[in-house]
Amino acid sequence: MLTVRELSKTYANGVKALNKISLELEPGMFGLLGPNGAGKSTLMRTLASLQEPDEGTAMLDEIDILKDKDALRRVLGYLPQDFGVYPKLSPLTMLDHFAMLKGVVNKAERRDLVESLLHQVNLYDVRKKAIDTFSGGMKQRFGIAQALIGDPRLVIVDEPTAGLDPSERNRFHNLLAEIGENTVVILSTHIVDDVTDLCGNMAIMGGGEILLTGRPRDVIERIKGCVWSKQIARSELQDYQQNFRVILSHLREGHTVIHVLSDDQPNGFDHQEANLEDVYFATLINHGIAVSL
Repeated sequence: MLTVRELSKTYANGVKALNKISLELEPGMFGLLGPNGAGKSTLMRTLASLQEPDEGTAMLDEIDILKDKDALRRVLGYLPQDFGVYPKLSPLTMLDHFAMLKGVVNKAERRDLVESLLHQVNLYDVRKKAIDTFSGGMKQRFGIAQALIGDPRLVIVDEPTAGLDPSERNRFHNLLAEIGENTVVILSTHIVDDVTDLCGNMAIMGGGEILLTGRPRDVIERIKGCVWSKQIARSELQDYQQNFRVILSHLREGHTVIHVLSDDQPNGFDHQEANLEDVYFATLINHGIAVSL
């Protein structure tokens, strides 16, 4: 169990990145959604012991994350959005190095661990190739392999599928789902479909606060029957925003389609099956957080 209580962080420039964040996470996939500047990365770095909050507590079972960083790092797997590697080295060499840093000093044990990880992330056949020859998805799979060294109890991944093609994204989803069966996995992302596909529980952040928590299907149920859609001319968007609660606009076959939230069917609108994207934008708008439509 990961228990976070009243975490707060204000930067020197006055930006309140975290405002009394509280969460309780059991083993499984937990999705953290939010726009840029929501505070997701600050929360991830804090839970990964990379920066200090101004106040609050965070416990991973018996480990005090904020006070016993060494104990946390022995059971932590962390994949930041941007991670550095020596590009000319192979995943075999890099993982061996990381395993040694994690305390796996026995050479045979380290070899078995590295080979097992390479098989798990489907990189064994390219284990001796330079990492700078890898595709984006292969690099991400290497990143998750290094995060899994030491059988972690907490895994944090920050925007792991950004820039991946559909096939690599699907492979990465399957890998994350496998990891999340017995481990607390926090998936920080702005890609709503990643949370819909993977996560049993989730939260939406905005302005440094937790705006909504719950199971994806439960939060979608809250607006079921209240989402309506209509195709409009792009030039009409501002007028519709003034007269309706527009929560989303997107292109469908080159035409602008808007979603509005209403208890009753507005004239000229069709019923729209609600999804997590509707929940996400409705939540941000309801809390006064500007979104680009």
